[in-house]
Amino acid sequence: MQQELANALEWLQQHPDLYTAIALAALVVAAMLCNWLVKRVLVRGLHLVAGNTRLWRVAHIRESGVIKRLSNIVPALILSNGIRVIEGLPESLVTIVTNVCSAFIVLTVALAINAILNIINTLYQRRPDAHQRPIKGYIQVIQIVISLVALILIIAALIDRSPVILLSGLGAMAAVLMLIFQDTILSLVASIQISSNDIVRVGDWIEMPQLNADGDVIDIALHMVKVQNWDKTITSIPTRRFITDPFKNWRGMQECGGRRIKRSLFLDQSSIHFLSADELAHLQQMKLLKQYLSDKNTEVSQWNKALAGDAEVQANTRRLTNIGTLRAYIENYLKHHPDIHQQMTQLVRQLAPTAEGLPIEIYCFTTTISWGRYEGIQSDIFDHMLAILPEFGLRVYQHPSGADMRELRHQSLFGQPS
Repeated sequence: MQQELANALEWLQQHPDLYTAIALAALVVAAMLCNWLVKRVLVRGLHLVAGNTRLWRVAHIRESGVIKRLSNIVPALILSNGIRVIEGLPESLVTIVTNVCSAFIVLTVALAINAILNIINTLYQRRPDAHQRPIKGYIQVIQIVISLVALILIIAALIDRSPVILLSGLGAMAAVLMLIFQDTILSLVASIQISSNDIVRVGDWIEMPQLNADGDVIDIALHMVKVQNWDKTITSIPTRRFITDPFKNWRGMQECGGRRIKRSLFLDQSSIHFLSADELAHLQQMKLLKQYLSDKNTEVSQWNKALAGDAEVQANTRRLTNIGTLRAYIENYLKHHPDIHQQMTQLVRQLAPTAEGLPIEIYCFTTTISWGRYEGIQSDIFDHMLAILPEFGLRVYQHPSGADMRELRHQSLFGQPS
């Protein structure tokens, strides 16, 4: 057997081209075999052994492909080192194969590092405070730097030159690079400001009308911030726009636990008048007004008594108005409402008259920030206020409609309501 092997080697040496071809084929087969062994045996074995660990499941390491990418380095190393010991190959072919393998190894390592950084971001996002300090933007910056370095090393390996030569030429290309990566640089600066100043977090409700964004922030990346609007559409906003453009962040409302009601009743000013004795007696029966009217009547009586003879002229005296009494009623109503936040600002104020009537603004906060519950509370309050106005002799102002015109015409023709 040994003699036959020696004869075969001697015969192959006499045929150098065939010897080189067989050696090259053996190298390729060895690289493929090592690739199969690494992926089928070592990688699968590692998946089976570590696949049940919590870190493995949480980080989604298998799906990231880190180990699979790193396993590709083995056949590349075998080809790169084995091609050099095969005799009879052209020097240019050896150089090309070696350079391509080196470039492939650099690319594989860069992709693996980027995948590891994605795993780090995945693990960080599972922290309870991750939405307050997202690191996705910084991870993407590191990935861009790694990709640039890998690109330089790959080009240097392919042209068989030192990467220092390429780096020395970057100074002359600085202006071009600044132009190419201006969006990335601006986004990086914006990401740092957003994170350091805590401007926006994942989960914040923001409004940016100029970009049709109104909803929750679902992702903060280096270049884009994604907002899911209330109609379930997604708006992608350049990160730098959060530094240059105005927007509203509702986080303060969400953190304080109360949502503001700021809405007005527009009253017909012709319905405002002083309360008569009968009206006072009627309103005195309302539980929310008993104490107020009792105190006010005492105060007004003392004032008018001090006028002495001047009290005979009614214009000199103080009298209660239906609109002032309404404001007192609304104030007490809000103070006794179970869904109104009693530790936050409450105002019932009269605004400047307009062509649409006299606005009585209700300003308060609900005890919930839930949108649906908030709208229900607000509607209930104004349902009650609109229905209670006739008790005070007040009317809501509204522009005349077709029905109003028909009613007026009917009265003018027949002298009675239709």
